Parts: sequence; structure tokens; C-alpha cells
Amino acid sequence: MEKAQFKEIRAKLEKTQKEIAQLLGVSIKAIHSYEQGWRKIPHHVERQLLFLVFKTTHKNGKPQDKCWDILECPEKVLKTCPAWEFDAGDLCWFINGTKCSGKARASWEDKMEECQKCKVFKRFFETEKGI
Repeated sequence: MEKAQFKEIRAKLEKTQKEIAQLLGVSIKAIHSYEQGWRKIPHHVERQLLFLVFKTTHKNGKPQDKCWDILECPEKVLKTCPAWEFDAGDLCWFINGTKCSGKARASWEDKMEECQKCKVFKRFFETEKGI
């Protein structure tokens, strides 16, 4: 995640630097460093931010399409995918070990690189500029 995306998400959540620091369990100095580009935004912070945006924008309780339906995953892949196992087809981007493109990614960074190109991720975050 780039510093501009971080700032946009914080603005979308309508949180001050102090408030977002408290939500993320990091210091306000860390938030300053992320937004200035002095420190790389850790994966756990990126993950938490995306989750908060998702929960904020999907408050209406409307059922979301499941990733496996959108991508038409074969049954063989579904049986080994954590998103399927935990019935979290709207949070596939949040769960490590999902079998997108038939295999799990080695790291969060690799996963996010794939997710940000995925029509499922884009669909879930389509209203969020810059994510």
C-alpha cells in the first residue's frame, strides 16, 4: 500500500491520525511516518485498513456475491480454499491461503498484488477511489 492510499482510506473513514493510530494499535508517530512515506506500511496495518473500509461501506447488510461464484471456481479448488471453508466469499481478499488462480500466495504482499488485479476485489471495493 502506498502512502497516498493510506491517506485516502483514513479520510474515507473520517478519522484523525490519532484516532486511526488507536484503531490500528500503532503509535501516532507510525501514522505520521506512513503518511510521509518514511516507513513502509506493514501488512497487518494494510489488512486492517482494508477491513475497516469494507465494513464501513457494506453496512447495509445486503448479501454480497461470493468470490467462488464470480470466478466460477472448480469444486476441486473450492474444497481446499479457506474462503469456501469459512463461508467468507466476500472476504476472500482478507483471508490468507485462498486458492485464487488455483494456488495460495506465499506472502500477503503477493496476495495483495494479485487481489488488486482481481475482479472480485475490484467489485467489493468499486466505490472506493484509490484502493
